[in-house]
Amino acid sequence: MIKNIIFDFGGVLYRIRYQNIPEAFAQCGLPNFESIYSKQHQNSVMDQYEEGLISTEEFRAYIRTLCPTPLSDPQIDACWNAILLGFPEAHETLLQKASRHYSLYLFSNTNQLNYEQFRADMRRQFGYDIFDRHFKKCYFSQILHIRKPKREGFLKILEENQLCPEETLFIDDSPQHLVGAQSCGLQTLHLADGMDLSDLFDEEGLLKA
Repeated sequence: MIKNIIFDFGGVLYRIRYQNIPEAFAQCGLPNFESIYSKQHQNSVMDQYEEGLISTEEFRAYIRTLCPTPLSDPQIDACWNAILLGFPEAHETLLQKASRHYSLYLFSNTNQLNYEQFRADMRRQFGYDIFDRHFKKCYFSQILHIRKPKREGFLKILEENQLCPEETLFIDDSPQHLVGAQSCGLQTLHLADGMDLSDLFDEEGLLKA
């Protein structure tokens, strides 16, 4: 019996497209960005930024070392935030319904630039903060200083909220992230390419069998 659900954010609740970042940087004179950043792989600097171990200023400085032409802060920010496509209203409705049946949590690998942008966009879109309204607690990697799939992140969520792993479901679109959750005893669901949350939940916000 599932009582708790931990959602991934980007790719599950929020629409993203990884390829937008290398395409945007290519237009600014920085080609082949996908060699250091993609859904499947990113280099250690990207990992550090997602774990809050380097600042946004240090991240921008690193990007400038890669580009033969000067890039301003707004140019870098725009390229980096190009990944963000928006939060479907149907997903917000689903969260409203699901929160009546389950305790909802969120665990996202993100970074400060994306975090500031999508929070501002969603407040404008909905008029309130969905993280405060629908979730018991949200965990973001750059604040937690732990990225998925490290099991320490999942253990922290379980311990802080006194959740039973067997009663807790983790939903993510990246198979490699499920491994960390499974190592802690959580139930998992992979939201594969082409799937939507509506494939997992019924009209009442209950998980489909």
